[in-house]
Amino acid sequence: MDLTPQQANFLNQLRSRGFEIVAFPMYENLVGVRKGHCGALLTADGSTGFKMYGEPTYLVGGLPSARMIQSDGHWFVRKNEKIKATPERTAELEAFAAELANALLPVA
Repeated sequence: MDLTPQQANFLNQLRSRGFEIVAFPMYENLVGVRKGHCGALLTADGSTGFKMYGEPTYLVGGLPSARMIQSDGHWFVRKNEKIKATPERTAELEAFAAELANALLPVA
């Protein structure tokens, strides 16, 4: 993905807030961000910033997962791996999503 100087600066600002810029396999055209055990995909929003692509996710095996409800409870699932969606993990994901959404807000 080619970045404009403004987009590169924006990613540096995310880094300064503790987000790690990563590449997730199968999503080469998007920018990945992670913090702790959570991650999200970003897509360009014009030539200056980014917006979320889909929903933030809890990482399973270091990769994005899907939240599922199964007969034996709530889970974060990635292919054949799954981890329990405990209140602590869900709270971590909610805090990550809120922090990232705040970081993506335009600065006036």
